[in-house]
Amino acid sequence: MQRETVGRPMEVLLVEDSVAAARLAIGGLRKGQFEHRLTWLRDGEEATQFLQCEGVFARAPQPDLILLDLGLPGKDGRQVLTEIKADDRLRKIPVVIMTASTDQQDMLVSEDLHVEAYLVKPVELTKFLDLVTNLKRFWKADMIVPTHLEEHPTVNDIPEHRWA
Repeated sequence: MQRETVGRPMEVLLVEDSVAAARLAIGGLRKGQFEHRLTWLRDGEEATQFLQCEGVFARAPQPDLILLDLGLPGKDGRQVLTEIKADDRLRKIPVVIMTASTDQQDMLVSEDLHVEAYLVKPVELTKFLDLVTNLKRFWKADMIVPTHLEEHPTVNDIPEHRWA
């Protein structure tokens, strides 16, 4: 028996401590007209735990796209970016820097670490929407999930929506 399948939503990790900037990013993603699930974290330490599936984030999904602020409380985004790019499991995840920093050194380091884009806040909405539309190519659209479970599902067949 052949089962109907559908693509899964893109997993987006937004790491941003500013509520206003987060609202802009969330609104832009909604207007991007593609299925996605968003996780919003407000500091670098939480982002590291999420990406490493540690603590309360033990069951966190691996993101398909990371939107990262550099000026985060605690562990800053520069450290988080360096850790992402040093990790074999994470380095290929596209990262978009969204920051207030116009420091040339931040831009150069980000470029050397192969970020997809470096956007300076306040981010222009149309520019962000164009970028999001372009980044849809990173969506793992070839990943499919069944639309219904088999007659006798196992524990592994039941989707887990909680991380802990």
